[in-house]
Amino acid sequence: MSNKDFYDVLGVPRDSSDSDIKKAYRKLAIKYHPDKNPGDKEAEEKFKEISGAFEILKDSEKRRKYDQFGHDAFRGGGPSGQGVDPFDLFRDAFGGNNSGGGGFGSIFEDFFGGGQSTGSDPGKRGADLRVSVSISLEQAASGIEKEIKYHHHDECDTCSGSGSAQGSGKSMCSTCGGIGQVASNQGFISIRRTCPSCSGSGVMIENPCTKCRGEGRKKISDSIKVDIPAGVSDGNRLCSRGRGDAGMYGGSSGDLYVDINIKEHDQFDRDEDDLFHELFIPFTLAALGGNVNVPTLQGKVLLKIPSGTQSNKTFRIRDKGMPNLRSKGRVGDLYVKICILVPSKLSKEQRSKLTDFAKSCGEKDMDEGFMDKMKKIL
Repeated sequence: MSNKDFYDVLGVPRDSSDSDIKKAYRKLAIKYHPDKNPGDKEAEEKFKEISGAFEILKDSEKRRKYDQFGHDAFRGGGPSGQGVDPFDLFRDAFGGNNSGGGGFGSIFEDFFGGGQSTGSDPGKRGADLRVSVSISLEQAASGIEKEIKYHHHDECDTCSGSGSAQGSGKSMCSTCGGIGQVASNQGFISIRRTCPSCSGSGVMIENPCTKCRGEGRKKISDSIKVDIPAGVSDGNRLCSRGRGDAGMYGGSSGDLYVDINIKEHDQFDRDEDDLFHELFIPFTLAALGGNVNVPTLQGKVLLKIPSGTQSNKTFRIRDKGMPNLRSKGRVGDLYVKICILVPSKLSKEQRSKLTDFAKSCGEKDMDEGFMDKMKKIL
């Protein structure tokens, strides 16, 4: 038994109601269930740990003894939960039945998108696949159709996905008895794993298909056209149902997930639906005022610069940002930040006129060079 505090394991305070404890367990059980984390030993141990904690805290009498004596209440022959099956706890918490493997599949259809096969499904669901596609900011603003090429398992055309040679049949797996899972005892709980003989299908193929070697599927190159809607953001994910790997032994296909990657733009930064642009203008325009062209995703627009505009002043241009992905017709704004350019080199005429301008503003010694000023100081 784990020596960790059972309330800490479930992440609830000690005065939690039975309902809160069950709710916390349900959330963690879905997250760490072995069938959702195949091959993840850490998740499996966490699942056993939260199952042991829930077994004690869900029972009012056991919880009372634990609150009074802690872990010592279940040592030395006390009700320590020996023989507890975490899968039974999972079914009880989610309203499933206890009829062995049957009925458990419905829980995974609700929470894990198909999950592991039980005796009711002769096939094994195919894996979900993920690909990524890069688009420009302009394409994200307008929406675009992209053709994506990828590799995946497809149904075998020789055996039509059954995995059996023509005229051959299937028999119940003798290792798991058709359940698709085998149980092993580890300490005080029993762990169920995918049957190694039938790979979770619950059946054995008497004469496998020679082309797919009994899997019922083959590896192919494929392509799909994906409509990327206007307003998508970097990291958004699209899903194409049934376009992932075909299932083994005639099982259902997984899904294809498309991750959107938006390339960096050389003129605009994005924050949700709004765009931001730094506009560099000469200091004379900032001082005198005037009109200037500002780039947008749809082309250039005219922006009026008032006289006396200071550096870092930001102007808002409505409806020139990104379209909202979920609200049709709603468009963000473009924010233009003014950056004033100061010339690094001046001609003699320019310097003379700027010096006269400085003097007219009350500034002194503008006609003296740097060395002349240093001589006066020294």
